[in-house]
Amino acid sequence: MGIWIGLVLAGQFLNAVVALVDKYIVTAPSALPRPFVYAFYVSILSAGSVLVFFLSWVPVPYSDLAIPSFARIARPTLLVASLSLVAAYAFFYALVSLFSALKEADASDVAPVVGAVSALGTFALSGFFLEESFGALAVPGLLLLAFGTLLLSHFRFTWRVALACVHAGALFALHYVAIKSLFQITTFDNGFFWSRMAIALVALSMLLIPRYFEKITSQTTQTGARGGMLVVGNKVVAGVASLLILKAVDLGNVAVVQGLAGMQYVFLLVLGFALGPYLRRECGERCGEKDMLRKSFAVSVIVLGFFFLFL
Repeated sequence: MGIWIGLVLAGQFLNAVVALVDKYIVTAPSALPRPFVYAFYVSILSAGSVLVFFLSWVPVPYSDLAIPSFARIARPTLLVASLSLVAAYAFFYALVSLFSALKEADASDVAPVVGAVSALGTFALSGFFLEESFGALAVPGLLLLAFGTLLLSHFRFTWRVALACVHAGALFALHYVAIKSLFQITTFDNGFFWSRMAIALVALSMLLIPRYFEKITSQTTQTGARGGMLVVGNKVVAGVASLLILKAVDLGNVAVVQGLAGMQYVFLLVLGFALGPYLRRECGERCGEKDMLRKSFAVSVIVLGFFFLFL
């Protein structure tokens, strides 16, 4: 089992924390309740991930995990620029759909559906566009991971929310396949840098549309300093998680990486159980006897899928 598996698990634990805070942010009046505006700021802040390049002098014992360096950045070719923009547009509108769903439904219902659709979508797209090979038990393993992830949801939402979840999951799949393609044609450092720049560029381009400009500026003036700091802090954690997962995408199989997204919901379950009522009110976690039995079964399916994947 490669080191990239550890990177995925660490990244998904951080994503579980981010998902809980995201649910609070899009529902709290003092934060940024409009999903489009929140997606705009998340995209802008994602460019802040390149600050890690300034730490390239820090020694790392594993060569595969070397911190990105500005010295390895090159002018983007047309193909690199195109893939970066495809990944960026998919990421931005996936966030809009995800936050729209989170605003109307519980994180524990929305996130598993998005994750399952993303995992299956990545598996299909990677097999078609990337021609990645899978072991004999990899396919049933990935299907079990996706099915177990889906079981974690109560499906307590409307058809509009369900469509938003499917849309978000499909676009996240496209985003990660485009990112993997980017890493295949250039270095990780170069692909990571230009994909982050493209995400920020796509977000900033929304300011050129008067209706979006007014929405973003008016909502920003209503946001308190506390809400702004919460957004920034949460996105710093999300940036670290993104870096870990993208490095895993670079080193491993993108379909497997996305399949392991189900571990995020295992971590969400553990956090919800450990923190109890403090999270139930804001994040919709239910920890009754029936809920725990169903979620325990779902986690067992995910673990079985994990076992098949690496048998």
